[in-house]
Amino acid sequence: MNSNWGVGMETVIRIREYDTRDNEDVVDLILSIQQEEYGIPISKEDQPDLFQIESFYQNGNGNFWVAVFEDRVVGTIALIDIGNGQVALRKMFVKEEFRGKTLNTANLLLEKAKEWTREKNVKEIFLGTTLKFVAAQRFYEKNGFQLIEKEELPESFPIMQVDRKFYKYYVPS
Repeated sequence: MNSNWGVGMETVIRIREYDTRDNEDVVDLILSIQQEEYGIPISKEDQPDLFQIESFYQNGNGNFWVAVFEDRVVGTIALIDIGNGQVALRKMFVKEEFRGKTLNTANLLLEKAKEWTREKNVKEIFLGTTLKFVAAQRFYEKNGFQLIEKEELPESFPIMQVDRKFYKYYVPS
């Protein structure tokens, strides 16, 4: 663990809705994981949604959450309302030092999103991911997401250029 994060036995990760003050931290976190960790040639200009989080994500059955440790964003997850009781899961990123079972950041984020979908009576969550995110694929599968073919996605699903694997989750009522 990176010592300047002060991560210890009593680390408390809070999950809360995105606020405009989080924007710089969110953009920095996502770009560093995409570009530096995974070598994906994507820029912030390629992701205009990162500068329109309120209008792009936080409407209808959609939302955007951040995982926060000591007032710093260490994780993100978002849902886009794609209509028909369905949402698309996007922007799930967790800072490397906060991954794994010890701090449980990814699970906390996903549970917040699942809780939201139950409250909003959403029936299905869909997601697309790059082949490079192997650990993420295992995570989704362990959490009840089923691998589906691209043709099984709803027409309204926003496919990203890097998406090659697709998943579906049935929200229990």
